[in-house]
Amino acid sequence: MKKIEAIIKPFKLDEVKEGLAAIGIQGLTISEVKGFGRQKGHTELYRGAEYEIDFLPKIKVEVIVSDGQCESVLGVIQENSKTGKIGDGKIFVYDLEQVVRIRTGEQGENAV
Repeated sequence: MKKIEAIIKPFKLDEVKEGLAAIGIQGLTISEVKGFGRQKGHTELYRGAEYEIDFLPKIKVEVIVSDGQCESVLGVIQENSKTGKIGDGKIFVYDLEQVVRIRTGEQGENAV
């Protein structure tokens, strides 16, 4: 099993969610996060004063999938979140040792 974490631009969330649903992904977790990479934030003017915005709003999408679904999920996330501009985000893939469904006690792929 794999855990896929993707950091994407907020306005791309609906496209990613719909793309994942189209390939049969039933569950995912979304978090509103802030961060920066190479773009290093930007400067804004507010009431005549200049402010440096270091941390930009992003969305973190977390999905647990079987090993066989990993490549298709990566492709869907990349295809649906890409704008071609700096700050599109990153995708991280982790190996999972164990998953347990709390309600039933199911373990492994049955718990996903």
